[in-house]
Amino acid sequence: MTHIEKLAALRGLMAEHHIDAYIIPSSDPHISEYLPDHYKCIAWASGFTGSAGTLAVTQDFAGLWTDSRYFVQANEQLTGSGYELVKLKVQTAPEYAEWLAECLPEGAVVAFDGRLASVALAKAVQEKLFPAGIRLNSSVDLLSPLWQDRPALPAAAAYLLGEATTGASTENKLQRLREDMKRKRVNAHLISSLDDLAWLFNIRGSDVACNPVVLGFALITADTATLFINRRKLPDAALTTLTAAGVEVADYEQVEEALDALDPGTTLLIDPKRTCFAMYTRALQSATIIEQTNPTTHFKAVKNPVEIAHTRETMEKDGVALTRFFKWLEETVGKETITEISLAGTLRQFRAAQEGFVGESFDTIAGYRAHGALPHYKATPQSDSPLQPEGLLLVDSGGQYVTGTTDITRVVSLGNITDAERTDYTLVLKAMIEGSTAVFPKGTRGYQLDAITRKPLWDHQRNYGHGTGHGVGFFLNVHEGPHTFNAAAVDVAVEPGMITSIEPGLYREGAYGIRIENLVLSIDHQETLFGTFLAFETLTLCYIDTALIDKSLLDTRHIDWLNSYHARVYEALSPRLDDDERRWLSEKTAAI
Repeated sequence: MTHIEKLAALRGLMAEHHIDAYIIPSSDPHISEYLPDHYKCIAWASGFTGSAGTLAVTQDFAGLWTDSRYFVQANEQLTGSGYELVKLKVQTAPEYAEWLAECLPEGAVVAFDGRLASVALAKAVQEKLFPAGIRLNSSVDLLSPLWQDRPALPAAAAYLLGEATTGASTENKLQRLREDMKRKRVNAHLISSLDDLAWLFNIRGSDVACNPVVLGFALITADTATLFINRRKLPDAALTTLTAAGVEVADYEQVEEALDALDPGTTLLIDPKRTCFAMYTRALQSATIIEQTNPTTHFKAVKNPVEIAHTRETMEKDGVALTRFFKWLEETVGKETITEISLAGTLRQFRAAQEGFVGESFDTIAGYRAHGALPHYKATPQSDSPLQPEGLLLVDSGGQYVTGTTDITRVVSLGNITDAERTDYTLVLKAMIEGSTAVFPKGTRGYQLDAITRKPLWDHQRNYGHGTGHGVGFFLNVHEGPHTFNAAAVDVAVEPGMITSIEPGLYREGAYGIRIENLVLSIDHQETLFGTFLAFETLTLCYIDTALIDKSLLDTRHIDWLNSYHARVYEALSPRLDDDERRWLSEKTAAI
C-alpha cells in the first residue's frame, strides 16, 4: 500500500471501532529513542523516518507533530503521504492533545496503543482531553491488522560483559539497587528501559540499530531478580552466569503474568518516563505504584573508575580512526568522487579497523554545505551530495566499542571559505570552549551550563535550536539520561563521573551548518570556603580545523585552551600513527 492507502485503511478501522482520533507515538514497549524495525510505526504509516514525532489522525486531518530538528526532513518525506507537518513550539510537548481537545466534540473517543506511550505521556494527554469531555482508550492497536509484512521482533544473540570491562558485577549492582529500593520503601521494581537492563545485568546485544541493547524487562524484589528475555538469545554459559548471580531468566512475554501475580500489598517502583502505559495499567490492578526515575538511570550515569579508564583508551582509538579519515578526505576530495553516503561508509571502515569496534553509535550525519544546516540530516540516494573542493562539511559521528561509546562533530573547510562562515565557525568554537572550561559549584544543573555555553553566540545575536549536551553511556546508548544540558529546567545535578557532550551549533538554512562537539567528563575541581567546585576533562581526541578560525574573535584564554588541547591530541595519538600520519596531524594541531 502507498501511504495514502494506509491512511485511508486506518481511517476505515477508526470508523469501524467508533474512534474519532488515533495517536501513533514514536516508541515501543520500552520507550526507546531508537526502535527495532518492528516498532517503526510512524515510518511505515507516513514515510517520516526521524527519531522524534507523533502522528495524530482524524477523519479530516492527519498530522505529524515534530520539533525544529526535523522540519525540513518532515516536509520532504511527508510529500504525497496525506500527512501534514505540524511544528512543535516546545520540543517533546504533546501539543497535538491540545489541538484534539479544541477540534473534537464532547464525547469523542481518542485511542492509542498503550504499549507505545509512556506513563508520563499518557497522563499528559489525559490532562488535556478529560476536561473537554473526551474519552481515551489506551488499548487499541489499529496498525497490526494493516501492517501485513511487519518485521518480526529481533532475535540476534546477546552476550554478557565481564567485570574487568564493566567495573562492577551484576551481584554488586543488584545489591546497590535493593539498598536504594529499601530507602524508598518499595518492595518491587519494574524496569522496562533497555539501557537500564543492559547496565544492571551487564548484558549487551543488537536488537536496536546502533544501541547495543536487548529487548527485555526486569522485575526486582528484595530477594528475587527476574530477567524477561527471549532465552534463545543467550548461550548456556551466560544463563549459568546469570543464575549464579541470583537472576532468574524467564521468557519475554511472561512479564505480564508476573505483574498479574504481584501480591496485593506490593509497592511497585516504576519510571513514568521509561515505562509504557499498558504495563502501568496492568500493574495498577494489583500493586500500589510509586513513580520515580529508575535508580539504575542515576547509577549508570556516573561512570566508575574502570569505565572511565576504558573510555579514555577508546577515545585514543577513535581519534586515530578520525585522524586517518580526515587525512584521507583532505587528500582525496576533488580527485575522486566522494558523496555524503560514501564518506560515511569510509569513516565506518576507518573505525572498524580499530580493536574492539562493534558498530556505529548512531547513523553518521555527513552534511555538505546546505545539508549541514539540518541538525539530524541523513543522506538518502535522492539527497546524496557529491563533495567539491570548496565549502563547509559537517560530520557528526560516533562509534560503539566494547570499551566505550563515542560521539563527535567536526566541521572542516574543503576550500574557498567566506568571511561569514569563518565568523560563525569561530563563535561556535568559542561557545564550545566556554562550555568545556566552565568551573561550577556542586549542584549545578544542565540548564545553567547550557546558558554558559550559548553566551558567546548570544553576544552576537546568534543561537541554535537544539540542546547543548546529552549524557553518553558506557558501551551503551549514545543519548543517556538523566542529566542533559539544555534550556529545560531538568532538576538533575551534574555529578563527578558523568560523561556529557558539549555541542553548540549555528545553522544557516539553505547555506551551511556548523557544530563542534566533544565529550567531557565531570570531575572534582576544588574545595573552597564557598563549597565544592567541579570542572570538565575533555575526553574526545581529534583536531579542530584551525583554517576556519578568525583569531580576532577569540580571547587569549580561548586560544590557550585550543593550543593546549591540540598538544594533548598530538601527544595521545601520535604513538599510534605512522610517520606520514604524524606529520599531517602535527600540521593540523600546530599552535595558532
